[in-house]
Amino acid sequence: MEQQHVVGVHGIKQGRTSQRELIKDWGKALNRGITALHGQDAVRTDPRLTPTLEIPHWSSLLARGADRLGPSDFLPDDSTAFTTDEEAFIVEALDDLLTPQERALAQELDPTTLGPPKLWPRSVTRRAMVYDRRTPDSAVGKLITRLREVRFYLKHPTLASEVQEHVLKAFSDDTATVVIGHSLGSVIAYDLVRQEKIAAPGTAVHTFVTCGSPLGIPAVRRAMNIPEPELLAMPAHIKWLNVYDPDDVVTGAAGLALGARNVTDVDVDNGNIDPHAALAYLRTHPVAQAATHHWS
Repeated sequence: MEQQHVVGVHGIKQGRTSQRELIKDWGKALNRGITALHGQDAVRTDPRLTPTLEIPHWSSLLARGADRLGPSDFLPDDSTAFTTDEEAFIVEALDDLLTPQERALAQELDPTTLGPPKLWPRSVTRRAMVYDRRTPDSAVGKLITRLREVRFYLKHPTLASEVQEHVLKAFSDDTATVVIGHSLGSVIAYDLVRQEKIAAPGTAVHTFVTCGSPLGIPAVRRAMNIPEPELLAMPAHIKWLNVYDPDDVVTGAAGLALGARNVTDVDVDNGNIDPHAALAYLRTHPVAQAATHHWS
């Protein structure tokens, strides 16, 4: 076994931090999981159990400044009204997750009886009211926010291209590499694989880890121009591990097996505070196994 190089691809809400802080926080969480898996003595005496870590701070591209793509407040949030196309995407995604009975119920509800953000369209609010019955603490709001962010990335090709080129700088051609993508970062990382920018045979990437990924939601795959029934795919020489918490609404509360080939789904328990948190995923045993090349 050789020391691994981990390239982390973060989600979108990292504009107020720095690359140094990301590496510090991700590294601490990864090391906690690795220590729990292998034991403190082994980690202290075997440097191969401490992977090198690089996290390109791609959300810095959205910071204010003349050399950036645009101001951070251009990103959609609860204070931003939905565009018509955005509303259609969110409705489509929620309909993917609701049962036929739940979709019928949504048409009967009065959206004025709930208190979601006032800028949500009625079509979104009705579906959110139904989905909210499944999830504690109004977690559906987080799902809708993350879906808006995913669509923002997918529907702005200039942004997507800039982000991909920025992330690519973290890869080496000759160092055994594990890719860990969290949330929207998993979509960005999969884009790089799909475009054969990091996954050509003979290159260094051998393991691909998705955490808290929205790739399991069919509307997301369709927005990536992956029509049904086509499945997500990974080159044969790369092992794909998908880690998800069933309470993480961003994953659609499910793994990727129904929408992807040759993926290993592993469910974890990230606790009740924030099941979608990147640091919670990074502390888990499956991620520690992948980061130290002890997963097969």
